[in-house]
Amino acid sequence: MNRFSVTTSRPYDILIGEGIIGDSGKFIRECIKPCRACIVTDSNVNHLYLEGVLQSLRDNGFQTSKIVFPEGEHSKNLPTYSNILESLAEEGLSRSDLIVALGGGVVGDLSGFAAATYLRGIKYIQIPTTFLAAVDSSVGGKTAVNLNYGKNLAGAFWQPSMVICDYKTFDTLPQEEILNGVAEAVKSAMIMEQGLIDHIQAQDYEYVIERCVSIKKSIVEADERDTGMRQLLNFGHTVGHSLEKLSSYNISHGAGVATGMVVESRAAYKMGLTEYDASGYLTEILEGFGFDLSIPYTLEQIYKYALNDKKIKDDSIAMVIPEALGKCRLHRISLEDLQEFLRLGLE
Repeated sequence: MNRFSVTTSRPYDILIGEGIIGDSGKFIRECIKPCRACIVTDSNVNHLYLEGVLQSLRDNGFQTSKIVFPEGEHSKNLPTYSNILESLAEEGLSRSDLIVALGGGVVGDLSGFAAATYLRGIKYIQIPTTFLAAVDSSVGGKTAVNLNYGKNLAGAFWQPSMVICDYKTFDTLPQEEILNGVAEAVKSAMIMEQGLIDHIQAQDYEYVIERCVSIKKSIVEADERDTGMRQLLNFGHTVGHSLEKLSSYNISHGAGVATGMVVESRAAYKMGLTEYDASGYLTEILEGFGFDLSIPYTLEQIYKYALNDKKIKDDSIAMVIPEALGKCRLHRISLEDLQEFLRLGLE
C-alpha cells in the first residue's frame, strides 16, 4: 500500500492499494475518532461493498447507518442531494460525525456536497470504487450536483479527511466504466506526463492511479480554488460536458471527455494557438482503447451548453491548449471566438 499526503486547507492522506477496502474502518480511525458514520452509496455498490465497509467501521468503534440512491448520473441532482440531507438530519448526525462516500464519482460528488453543507460542514471520507473516481474525482475537494442547464453548476470546495482507494474494486466494473477512467488518465498524460499512456494500455492500475494522483495533488496544492493552473485538469471538458448534457447523460463522462480532447486539440491547432496538432495522436490512442468519437450534435447545440461552462469569466473562457505530448497551457478566448473555436474543432 502507498500513502500520499495532500497539503491543502484541510490536509489529508490518500491510501492506494489492493484489497484494502476491508480495512477501511481501521484507516479512518487513524484520522477520526469513533463517532457516527453514515455511508452514502448507490444501488450498484450497495450489493458489492457496503456490508464489508459497514462491518469494518463497526469493528473499529463507529456507529453506522447508510443511505442508498439509484446508480447513475441521473441521480446527481438537487432532489437526491436534498434527500441525503434530510436523511442525515433524520439520523441525527452532528458536527462531530462523519459521512463516508462509497462508490464512483456521482457518489463522491453528492456525498461531498452534502458534507460541505450539512450543518455548514462535517467531515467526510472518499472510498472510490471506480477507475474514474480513483484517478480524478475523489481527490481535490470539488463537490457538485448537476442543474438542468449544465453539469456541476451547484457545488462547493470541501476537502475529504482521507481517500481510501482499493483498485481491486475495478474487477467488478463494466468496460464503459473502465473507459471513463481511461479518458481522465489520458488527460493527465497529455497535460503533464506523456509516458503514462503505455501504463494505461498495460492496465497497470496501481502505477496509473499513483501518477494521476501525484499530478493532481501537485496542481491542487498550487491552486486549490481553481482560479489558475487547476483549470488544466479541464482539458476536453468544455465539449465533453456539453455532449453529456445533450445526450441526457447517455454519453458517458469518459466518452465525452475523450471526444472533447480531440475536438479542442484540433480547434487549437486550426486557430493558430499551437504549432502541434494533438488531435491525430489522440484519435489513434483513444479509438485504440475503444472510444466512439463520433458527434451526433450540431455546433449550435454544443455551443449553447458550452456557454454554461464554469471556466467562463469576464465574457471569456479558459481553454487548454496542447503544446506537445505531456505539455499544455491555458489560453483565454472570448465567448464570441468560442463559437469559431468549436466550429474548427468539429470540422
